[in-house]
Amino acid sequence: MKLNSGQLPWESTFKDRPSYPSLEGDLSCDCLIVGGGMGGAMMAYRLSLSGASAVLIDKREIAGGSSHANTGLLQIANDKSLTACINTFGEANGVLFYKLCKEALDNILDLPGKLDIDPQIIPRSSLLYASTPEDVPLLRQEHETLTAHGFHSEFWGADKVREHYSFSKPAALYSKGDAETNPFRTVHSLIHKAHSGGVRIYEHTRAIRYEYHADGVTCYTDRGSIFAKKVIFSMGYETQEMKKDRGAELINTYAIKTRPLAKLPKWHEQSLLWETARPYLYFRTTPEGCIIAGGKDEQLTDPERREVRVLSQCRQLLEEVEALFPEVKGVEAEYAWGAVFGTTRDGLPLIGPHPEYPHCYFIEGYGGNGTVYSMIAADLLADTLAGRERPELELFSLTRSAKPSPAPAVEA
Repeated sequence: MKLNSGQLPWESTFKDRPSYPSLEGDLSCDCLIVGGGMGGAMMAYRLSLSGASAVLIDKREIAGGSSHANTGLLQIANDKSLTACINTFGEANGVLFYKLCKEALDNILDLPGKLDIDPQIIPRSSLLYASTPEDVPLLRQEHETLTAHGFHSEFWGADKVREHYSFSKPAALYSKGDAETNPFRTVHSLIHKAHSGGVRIYEHTRAIRYEYHADGVTCYTDRGSIFAKKVIFSMGYETQEMKKDRGAELINTYAIKTRPLAKLPKWHEQSLLWETARPYLYFRTTPEGCIIAGGKDEQLTDPERREVRVLSQCRQLLEEVEALFPEVKGVEAEYAWGAVFGTTRDGLPLIGPHPEYPHCYFIEGYGGNGTVYSMIAADLLADTLAGRERPELELFSLTRSAKPSPAPAVEA
């Protein structure tokens, strides 16, 4: 699957990144991770902390797939509001989901001091603004739901929004505890630390086929084989080529990164920005004084058509930046790209085992919070592999139905 189109921004920010060999020969391990993107990197790092015998392979270079197109917004809030989650899954499950997201983001914010390569994870606040006046009651309801369950949220009227930003919106929710990152560096930082902790890393190593045995799985690659007691598939959106998930949908999304600005516009705390419209636009800054904007999602098409669409879709994103921040009118996009993006119909990622794949687990962090979901998955699956029961996995079951299930019993 051709995951990305156009000019991608992150490789130029980390030219001296580590590299790893291709697999040559046969080996065995307790756990094989297939995929060297964000999910695989977090899983490898987490397993390295426990001293597990683990191997990670990727058919490309590390972070060479969807993680290369990631725009690096890390948020507690989801594409699906807490209010909507409670309405769909029940109060206990909806709140549990958001609490898992908060815990995962807190864990991500703790990473810089634990890694040898700076992942450029920077704490940020977020502003979710009403796209139209009709969305204001929904924002107010979400504010009340968030605060009732212990999440930070401030309801801002139009005057306060105008006071802190160049633009005017009918209302907004301001929240703390989020972050931005350079996703390319984050993946490499985690893989580098995992490797130094004993995880064997192989790039340019393509899995060809798998044999499932009573005591594990044999993965045959183009240059050798790996026997593993457990396998974790963290192949992102390409998982859909291996198995079709009935609740998953793949689309195209687009993004730009501007040239560095001499001065940033009126932008309170360089917060992450997004809106209530669906599909939504989002915006962030970078430490170099650039603006990243993304959105303009549309139906998945063939890669050739996406290549053509990058130019027009990204021109519209640049116009959206100028509309929000008139001070930057005339700014140029240094990078413009399109990418495959995955969502699920119920708004939750897919994490855990599948009955057709014995001894295997999947990490499918589909949705706008993929990096946060990857941290949730790494935590839940590392505990599971260590023999600790994590009933929260029921929330993210690959075989779940649309009907809400009772909340899993989780210790406070």
